[in-house]
Amino acid sequence: MLEQILDFNYLNKIATFSLPDMIVALFASFTIGLFIFFVYTKTYRGVMTSSSFGITLIAMNLITTLVILTVSSNLIISLGMVGALSIVRFRTVVKEPLDLVYLFWSITVGIIVGAGLVTLAVLGSVVIGLILFIFVNRKTRDTPYVVVISCDGERAEALSLALIKRQTKKHVIKAKNVSKNGVELSIEVRLRESSSQFINALTEIDGVSSATMVSYNGDYYL
Repeated sequence: MLEQILDFNYLNKIATFSLPDMIVALFASFTIGLFIFFVYTKTYRGVMTSSSFGITLIAMNLITTLVILTVSSNLIISLGMVGALSIVRFRTVVKEPLDLVYLFWSITVGIIVGAGLVTLAVLGSVVIGLILFIFVNRKTRDTPYVVVISCDGERAEALSLALIKRQTKKHVIKAKNVSKNGVELSIEVRLRESSSQFINALTEIDGVSSATMVSYNGDYYL
């Protein structure tokens, strides 16, 4: 009786994968993951890239490949894994919308490589990388700015708006704060000329106590 209980074929049931195929798939996944990380570092729009996010891209690529290899090797395991992954919840907030592209790209490549379509993963990654290089690093003709102006009264406010109207291609008032000390305006502008000359002209207006200008990319407001 004891021999019948101990005599089971558990290890043989799950060890139905091919070791050479697994090595090739993981190597291809790791190589493409490095390419995704390279594209991320070259297209990052901030000052300093996140090394942890880059490692996440590579690790997610490899993990997804292992998941697909496991699912494709055994039907029972695939059903159990689907149920296990369905209860996983991620709470990390992705602040940069472009980061979602890299995360989905990494997961997609892991799925494709795990399915054995390495050529499709390589060609698709090259095309996606070129598209990101072209559009993310594309320089615009003019840079939007947000100007914050502190005025002593309505006259200084009117003069400031008149100057902004003359020296900008387009301007939109984002916020206006009125207090006993004066008026504070937050205005999104697209300049015609040098930004330093524009901000200097604003500070020379009588009644303008301060003027601040920062680069604006649409992701935040002052």
